[in-house]
Amino acid sequence: MRFTTIKVALAAATAAWILGGSAQAADPELVVFDWSGYEDPEFYKGFTEANGAAPTFAFFGDEEEAFQKLRAGFQADLAHPCSQSVSRWKDAGLIKPMDAKRIDNFADLNPGLRDMPGFVEGDKVWMLPIDWGNTALTYRTDLIKESEVQSLKAFANPKFQGKVSIGDNVDDAYALAFLATGVTDWTKATDEQFKAASDFLREVHKNVRFYWQDGATLAQAMASGEVSLAWAWNETPVRLQAEGHPAAMKRDTDEGLSTWVCGYSMMENGGGSEDKAYAFLNAWLSSQTADYLVNAWGYGHSNQTAMNAMDQATLASMGYDNVDSFRDKTLWQAPVPAELREKMIAEFEQIKAGF
Repeated sequence: MRFTTIKVALAAATAAWILGGSAQAADPELVVFDWSGYEDPEFYKGFTEANGAAPTFAFFGDEEEAFQKLRAGFQADLAHPCSQSVSRWKDAGLIKPMDAKRIDNFADLNPGLRDMPGFVEGDKVWMLPIDWGNTALTYRTDLIKESEVQSLKAFANPKFQGKVSIGDNVDDAYALAFLATGVTDWTKATDEQFKAASDFLREVHKNVRFYWQDGATLAQAMASGEVSLAWAWNETPVRLQAEGHPAAMKRDTDEGLSTWVCGYSMMENGGGSEDKAYAFLNAWLSSQTADYLVNAWGYGHSNQTAMNAMDQATLASMGYDNVDSFRDKTLWQAPVPAELREKMIAEFEQIKAGF
């Protein structure tokens, strides 16, 4: 793999963390509501070169925060939800369909991602898939033996008290909890299974150093040794390895890992330029961006034609050579029933508060 560009990504994400979620001054005609770190200029280089300025970015920590801010009237032209949220955002009237004819490389998208339920209806695109990856056990290999993290139950092991971090993200947290308690399809979770997952998260909470909100902060904590065990996205081990820190993502735990796909949706209340929104999306779908996303950040890209042109051994080492196998034996973050999701949100807040 090629890691030289990861330092650019790390610097961008760190800057976003320092700004603490406020919008950055740039082109006011395109406001992008995004995860911290995705303002990295390499992701939309073609847009900036043509437009002369980057979009204006605002940031959220998780999709529930984004959903509530948008419902309260926050205005943006594009936002970056994931597969488990798009139907909810659509039902709430927050997003409007995009025109597939205005999206370059739409035909090059991986059909397994493009045609997921709720994403596309005819020529109406409710969410354009962009990035996909894992949330999985990640650890400092010099501080923890691999045998100690063969099971996801390691997160609740008192031995790691004060050395654990999981995302401040209800979807990732419950993905871990359901997996650790034997559930791989949370869409069918029973009340008993939800209780078992919640009880597990309460045990994990005893070990948590902090709940991370962006990859840069987590990587810094793991680099220093403050955290040695994390439930993290693909970018974390890539960042750490690029800087020479011994770290690994363990994909073959007894219980597995979680997978997700995210993308961009056009917001109903956006007051900016739709032409610029499409230009931004088209820059994201370029082969240049695909190469950067995979090699610098460790995520998969939705442009399958671009992925096919990459070194296949590299893709195979990251699990990106086959979408179907990538989703096999994992907890896929599909939309959950509304009642269960509301329970997850409320319970997670209680757990973080120590109750």
